[in-house]
Parts: sequence; structure tokens; C-alpha cells
Amino acid sequence: MDRRSFLLGTSTLTISQLLFGCSGNKQTQLKVQLLKGSIPGQVVNEFHKGLQQQVELKFAPVEQIQDLFKQLQNWQQKPIATDKQGWRRFIPFSQAEKTPPADLVTLGDYWLKAAIEQKLIQPLQQLQGNQLKQWSSLDEKWKKLVTRNDQGNLDAQGKVWGAPYRWGTTAIVYNRDKLQELGWTPTDWSDLWRDGLKGRISLLNQSREVIGLALKKLGKSYNTENLDQVPDLEKELQILNQQVKFYSSINYLEPLIMGDTWVAVGWSSDILPILGRYPQLVAVIPQSGTAIWADLWVSPVGITTNNLSEQWIDFCWQPSIAEQISLLTKSNSPISTNITASDIQKPLRNLLQSDSSVLDKSEFLLPLSPSATKEYESLFAKIKV
Repeated sequence: MDRRSFLLGTSTLTISQLLFGCSGNKQTQLKVQLLKGSIPGQVVNEFHKGLQQQVELKFAPVEQIQDLFKQLQNWQQKPIATDKQGWRRFIPFSQAEKTPPADLVTLGDYWLKAAIEQKLIQPLQQLQGNQLKQWSSLDEKWKKLVTRNDQGNLDAQGKVWGAPYRWGTTAIVYNRDKLQELGWTPTDWSDLWRDGLKGRISLLNQSREVIGLALKKLGKSYNTENLDQVPDLEKELQILNQQVKFYSSINYLEPLIMGDTWVAVGWSSDILPILGRYPQLVAVIPQSGTAIWADLWVSPVGITTNNLSEQWIDFCWQPSIAEQISLLTKSNSPISTNITASDIQKPLRNLLQSDSSVLDKSEFLLPLSPSATKEYESLFAKIKV
């Protein structure tokens, strides 16, 4: 999934490398490649101040989760053989030279199965040994999400493969000015089928998201395996398709801002940064539940686990730091915080102060069987024709 493009997002980490301390000996390093805008720069500064030794911190922001996944793949590819005694030695940067792997990388939970299957990441063994102080502070649903077998599927007896540090939802965002003439505003997925919205909606170009919201409308799970056993699903999707102006996972908010579309379905990480700038836009989490995404810290294969990685993960889980990450990156935290409604800008509260009963009905997009995945893609392609 080319999820969460951040084209309209703000970068809270504006420096690509933080260098602290100087030592005659080889200095301890912590190298992190993270999703741009997902960690505030001041949090990194605060982490450094609390360290007891001189450390070189290298935090490199990357635009998209998809690019981080590709980087994980590149690190595991064998170098291209070069003739070091021949002409290639005069080329300053040959293809064989790769960026050294980072100690930790941001990955979305949706990518976790593929990363495990392709042997791109290794278990966070320190979690297995309960060495992280804040691990116990995580709700069981977060522990369950990252505890998987070697095929990347949920397994209570599996290993811990990631450490969630922020999360968000799929939401409906609409232009309040445009919907005034209809006399109602959307509160649930079923509203996307209502009269007056034909050709006025943009949906994510993702089979799991679009088919998933239709399944929710029908009272089913996002993670339904056998779609052919869900009555009226294809019919509902065909009707919904008539309401859709276009499908896009990247450029779906600009037309909404301009008034070319009236309603969009998108990820909260894309939506939240623009709500304060465009008061005509309102976002809601559908009452019947929605999809939840999470950003995780993962460890690339081949990296020797060090105490700094453990300290950084634990630092992100400290309640005061988790609160900063949540407020400054406009996201939710897997750690309980003392954030109140007054701490959050009013336009953002619908997404960041979610009704617990709605979240209880919401779901992660979990791995499906290969046959089910093919069924989703096939049905999605069919209804878009």
C-alpha cells in the first residue's frame, strides 16, 4: 500500500542528521530511518539530553512508508560484483555501495507480514525478554498486532516483530459548505450511498479499504475471507462506484479543497494536517467502525541489537513523550496519555478524541490468505470498470 503520502503533511523533523558529542574512540551510533513527520525534532533532542554517554544520532526522514519498505529490500540484496582492479575503481560511488542499514526503521503494520516473509526484518528480542519498561503499558491489542509467526501471521506463541509508536484511522472528510444544500452530513459508511453524492466522492485506490467499508456497511469485518459468501456485496460496490468521481491514494484531498468533490475517504495522517487550514472541511470516524493503521519501529535483518535501540523505543513509550508525539504529529498514541479535548484544536477532535465504542468496532487490516487477496483485487478491478 502506498499509504499516507504526506503531500499535504507538515514535517516536524526538519533535520536529516543529528550529531551530538565527539570522542577520540569510535563513537556509539543510533541510526534511524523514519517516516517524515512522524516524530517531532524536539523529541529527538530530549532523548539525546537524557543519554548518559556521548552518542551520534542519525535520524533520516523518508517521504513514504513504501520507500522505507523498498529500503529494507535493498539492504538485503547482494551487492553487484565490481572489478575493483579495473576501470570501476575510478567511479566514486558504484552501484555496489549501499547505504548501511539503519538500526531502526518505521514500517506500517500493513507491511509487516511481507517484511517478515521476505526476511527483511528480525524480531525485537528485547521485547521477548520483557526488557522494555513500557511494554507492559501497551494494551493487549497492540501486543497482539505485532506478535507473529515466521510467515507474518498473528500468533500468540510467535515473536514480537515491531513496536507501535503512533496510530490513526481511515475517515470520512467532507466539504461542509457543499453539503449544506443536501441538508445532512455523513456519520457512517452508509451515507456514501445517499442521494446527492453521485460523482461527488473520491475513494482510496485500495481494494482492502473500499471493499472493507462496504463490508462494514453490511455488518461484516474488514478481514472477511470469502467475499462470494457475502450477499449483495458486489451489487453494493457497483452502486457505490456510481457515486465515485475518482479513486486515488495520493491526490484525493486537493479536489475536496477546491470543491470538485464533496466527500472523500482517506487516512487521518493525511487529513488532520489540513483541517485547521480549511475550516470548510470536517472529518468523522464512521459510527459502525473503521480501519486502523499503526506506525511501528522494526529492526532490519543483520543489525546487531544495541541498547540505544531499546532505549529509543522505551523513550517513545513514556507517557509524557507519547503525548508529545501524539499532539505534535496529529496522531493517536498506543500508550495512555493525559491528553484532554482542550489540548486539541477543535477541528481535530473528531479524529483524535474518538468514541471508545466506535474504536471497539474498528479493525486492523490483517493478512489474508493468497486466494482471498486475489479475490479482493479481482472484485475491486471489476467494479471500477
